[in-house]
Amino acid sequence: MTEPALHTARSAPSPGCPPPHPAPRRPTLALPPGSCDAHCHILGPAAVFPYAPERTFTPVDAPKEQIAALHAHLGLTRAVVVQSSCNGSDHRTLLDALTAGRGRLRGVALIGERTTRAEIERLHRAGVRGFRLNFLPHLRTAPTRQEIDSVLERVDGLGWAVELHLTGAEVVAHESLIRSLPGRVIVDHLARVDLAEGPRSPALRSLRSLLDTGDVWLKVSGVDRVSRQGPPYADAVALAASFVAHAPERVVWGTDYPHVNIDGAAPDDGLLVDLLADLAPDPVLLRRLMVDNPADLFDFPPVLPGPSESFESPARPEERT
Repeated sequence: MTEPALHTARSAPSPGCPPPHPAPRRPTLALPPGSCDAHCHILGPAAVFPYAPERTFTPVDAPKEQIAALHAHLGLTRAVVVQSSCNGSDHRTLLDALTAGRGRLRGVALIGERTTRAEIERLHRAGVRGFRLNFLPHLRTAPTRQEIDSVLERVDGLGWAVELHLTGAEVVAHESLIRSLPGRVIVDHLARVDLAEGPRSPALRSLRSLLDTGDVWLKVSGVDRVSRQGPPYADAVALAASFVAHAPERVVWGTDYPHVNIDGAAPDDGLLVDLLADLAPDPVLLRRLMVDNPADLFDFPPVLPGPSESFESPARPEERT
C-alpha cells in the first residue's frame, strides 16, 4: 500500500527552513494508545493563511492535513499545536486546526498587546491551554516583566501554562523570573542547552533545580537541535533520558515538526519516535511521557481502554472517489 504523502513542494522559504524529510521511516516502536505530539506547528498554507508581515522568517507550508498524515504515519493520536512567531498573534491557522481536530488537538497561543480577553476566551473554548513567551533574539526581543504581567492578567483564571522558548544561558539569567511565574511553566526543547559545557553546566543545574520545584515542566524534544554528533543524536538523547528519569511526571515530548530555523536538513521524524525507546526505556515511563503527562498538562480527557484514537488523515489516492 502506498504511504501517505507527507509534504509537497514549497516556495521561497528562509535559510534554515528546509522541507520536511522526504520519506520518514515508519517507527518500529509501538506507542501506547493516546500518545501525544506535545510540540508541533501548523503553518499555512500561506495562500489561505498569510504569514505575519513582521515575521523574522518564512517557513515551508505545513498545513493541518500534512501534519495529520504524519501523525497517522508515526502512531500519534493527539497533538499540541504551538503558534509560530511567523503567524504572530493572528490565530486563524491555529483555530482552523483545533476545529478540525475535534478534541484531539490542544493549542499554545502567542498573546500580543492587542489580544483582548474576549479573543483569549475564544481561544480557550477552541482548545488553547497555554501561551508562549519567545526569548530567542532571532524571533523577537525578550519580553519585559511588564509585558509578561500584562499577559498573565488577561489569561487569569483559565489555568493556562506559560511556555518559555529560551536557551540554557537564559534559563540561568531568568531563573528567578521563572520561579516567580504563577501556575505551570514549560521550558521548550531541553532549553537548547550547549552540550559543550558539560554535564554540570550552570544551565543544567538550573533546569534540574527548576524541575524540582514541582511547577516547571520540560519538553524533552529537540534532540536534533541540541546534539553535537548528528543522528541518532546519542549525546542529546542521553541528556533527555536523564531528565525523564529525574522528573518522570513533569516531562513531555514533541516532534517539533516541521523543524524551522535549524541547521542542515530536517530530521527523520520516524527516527525521533524510535529514539523514545532510549528516552523512556520502561513502558511506565513511556506512557507517562507520551500519554499521561500531556493529558495532565494540556487538559486532554483521560485515555480509556478500547480502540485508540486517530486523527482524520487525508484519503490516499486509491481511496478517493
